[in-house]
Amino acid sequence: MNPNVLYALLAAALFGASTPIAKLLIGELSPVLLGGLLYLGSGIGLAIVRLIRDQGWIAPLLTWSEWPWLLGAILFGGVLAPIALLFGLPLISGSAASLLLNLEAVLTAVIAWLVFKENADRRIVLGMSAIVAGGMLLSWPGGDTGMTSWVGPLSITVACLCWAIDNNLTRKVAASDALFIATSKGLIAGTVNTSLAIYFGTVLPDAFSLITIMILGLIGYGVSLVLFVLALRGLGAARTGAYFSTAPFIGATVALALLGESASPTFWLAAILMGVGVWLHLTEHHEHNHTHIPLEHTHNHFHDEHHNHQHDFAWDEREPHAHLHGHAVITHKHPHFPDIHHRHNHKDAETTR
Repeated sequence: MNPNVLYALLAAALFGASTPIAKLLIGELSPVLLGGLLYLGSGIGLAIVRLIRDQGWIAPLLTWSEWPWLLGAILFGGVLAPIALLFGLPLISGSAASLLLNLEAVLTAVIAWLVFKENADRRIVLGMSAIVAGGMLLSWPGGDTGMTSWVGPLSITVACLCWAIDNNLTRKVAASDALFIATSKGLIAGTVNTSLAIYFGTVLPDAFSLITIMILGLIGYGVSLVLFVLALRGLGAARTGAYFSTAPFIGATVALALLGESASPTFWLAAILMGVGVWLHLTEHHEHNHTHIPLEHTHNHFHDEHHNHQHDFAWDEREPHAHLHGHAVITHKHPHFPDIHHRHNHKDAETTR
């Protein structure tokens, strides 16, 4: 299996399982405080890991032009999305909320396609259509889903939109240190949301609950985000979002097991539709003759057909390794995703799927 696909699926598993578990904690905490503590736990935990890994503080290799992308991603994905998600969770069943989170993949792909001009072929579009159909079933008030208003589903949808914007903005800096990106999101978003909650009078939970929430944040948000950034680097925003859309199925399974919720016929029909959409995404094959334009950047890499360069420093021949390197013009054909090396136009390309 492509390691980037594995990163995306592992990220999905960790985040998906954390959603219904977070629902168990909402009864005692405000959504803003819970979201803040989840991200704060993520940021603090990952900061410790980064300090241990680097044996001290090492400045990130971000250019001035990349910082706005990262800060925008933190605002939408770290501050706004968790508030919307945790506001809507009490108003919707945990299993239905988990499946509704599939809309993040759809919105990520739409933004990547329309705004950032990332390629989206027929299978991606068909898969998105199936996921949207499943989301509409889950969102419809009344019926056997247990929902009586649009507030819960709408809040979850807003969270998905914010995360979709976050995914596409993070894609712009995905070649940088994934651990630093995830740490920054956790620390900034966690500090902002926790401070807002305390400012408006919310009381912190007891020490045991506080530690439990922050550990959940480290695993379900922090480690998941690091893996997600690594997947973005290798797959692009739309495809990573597609693989990540397996998270709601994992979350739904956990919700049915932990929360004692019953699965209605509508739930299973929505699950089938979303499952078809995810399968279409997972089985996509993209190959055509393409040209790489000159590019210079820094990221971990192996020496392969895309990294055939010389070193102007003493190299111990360890791989992967990171340094500033350039890419010359090359034209070839092979299966690929819109990763950090394949962001080309498809107007005149002959593509096989």
